[in-house]
Amino acid sequence: MGTGTVRVLGVSLEGIEADLVTVEARFESIQGQRPDIAFSGLPDSIIRESKSRLSSALNANGLRLPQGRLFVNLAPAGRPKRGETLDLPVALAAASACGHLAPGPLARTLFSGGLGIDGRLQDVPGGLSTAALAREARLTRVVVPPRTSQEAALLPRIDVRQARTLAQVVGWAAGGKELPVPRAVGLSSPPEDLHERRILTLQSIRGQTLAKRALVVAAAGGHGLLFLGPPGTGKSLLAKSLSPLLGPPSQSERITMTRILSSLGRWPGQLVGERPFRAPHHTTSFAGLVGGGNPPRPGEITLAHAGVLFLDELPEFSRRTLEALRQPLEEGSILLARAARSVEWPARFQLCAAMNPCPCGYRGHPSIPCPCSGREIRRYQGKISGPLMDRIDLRLRVACQGLELLAPTRAADTEARALAEALATAWECRKRRGQDSKNASLSLEDCDRLAPMEAPIRRLLERASESYGLSTRAVLSVRRVARTLADLSGTERPEASHHAEALALRGEALGEESLR
Repeated sequence: MGTGTVRVLGVSLEGIEADLVTVEARFESIQGQRPDIAFSGLPDSIIRESKSRLSSALNANGLRLPQGRLFVNLAPAGRPKRGETLDLPVALAAASACGHLAPGPLARTLFSGGLGIDGRLQDVPGGLSTAALAREARLTRVVVPPRTSQEAALLPRIDVRQARTLAQVVGWAAGGKELPVPRAVGLSSPPEDLHERRILTLQSIRGQTLAKRALVVAAAGGHGLLFLGPPGTGKSLLAKSLSPLLGPPSQSERITMTRILSSLGRWPGQLVGERPFRAPHHTTSFAGLVGGGNPPRPGEITLAHAGVLFLDELPEFSRRTLEALRQPLEEGSILLARAARSVEWPARFQLCAAMNPCPCGYRGHPSIPCPCSGREIRRYQGKISGPLMDRIDLRLRVACQGLELLAPTRAADTEARALAEALATAWECRKRRGQDSKNASLSLEDCDRLAPMEAPIRRLLERASESYGLSTRAVLSVRRVARTLADLSGTERPEASHHAEALALRGEALGEESLR
């Protein structure tokens, strides 16, 4: 004797995305056979090993499996299902298929949660992704464990309920007490004086006037930045100073950053309020930087989404790993194609890199001689391909400084305040134009509208193209940086002087050591 098929909606995580899974359950009563559970639908090892945990949890809550076989199918059958997020919907489907629970109240509700052997619900990652899936599928509500529910409730316009035990969910579905709404947390960050923060950040950098100018240009326009110089000149300090200069993340960026951390089991307990700064070591693998593995996991470029990715000792990274950055730098996302399916993760990061000018690091040092030959230098710098270098808008040589420049001075404080004021002016100019995207991502059509090439500018760019062999992408890069420089000065249209400074900041006139 068997029962009809019961269907309960669950979720399976694939990176930061949540896939809708329909848990289908049907029970066949067979006298004399011990209760048995058979899974189908490409479950992973965690789901397959949940049989004893499921039986124990059901028995502990008075939902004993009768003699016979319980068939559980996870649809769609052709897509792999992963993780403990399906424990709760599988338990509810099993209880309903065995006659302990009417299936009606379970409809139009998305369930997610791990299950202990005593029926306690265990928190699972992906609360925000689960809520986003429910809203997209136009479901009535989401039922998840307490901590997961607090995360899911951060997404507006979705009814989220929390449950601590399987018995609590079963009682609610049977018409009992309503499940509680989670306590709201982390909906906003405390106000902060961003202007003063920028001033303090710039004051902490002693000397390096041109490098600080490049930092402000990068922060104002979202441009990629490369520092070239001997060891100990402050390249890492400069890179770490970029993130505090950026504006606060938008609400959508905060939600995306939180979803990324949650998918890796690192939910911070609230919406992320700070832009990330990621600095992976140069021994980081391809999958560690870009993402991948089995199951696929986001890499450093996704963890750096809406923030800064700092690659120190840039030529020491593998060539294959660096080349994989080209598409994310253009598209703002990474697409990984696998045999079973393709996954796409956000990766709109701001690249900041640092490198030595030669293998020993001391070429150009005022007191330490460099033994590297020209061939060794070309081979070292040649580890970074031209197409990747072409995508870095700002390339700056960082020189060694004397001790006299390391002492705080009134002039340095004045300089820091002036740079912070210019940065505020640039953000205000972009806001006044109604421009959502950063200048670094302006299209050719946008540049024609916002940074038109008048005759003097055209002649300047033509001469620069002939002298330095600029590609079409490089010319567009110069125009984007010129737009940012005009914003910093509060100018409506970029002038020839802005384009000349953009060429200088691009490092095209560095001479024989120029990085293409």
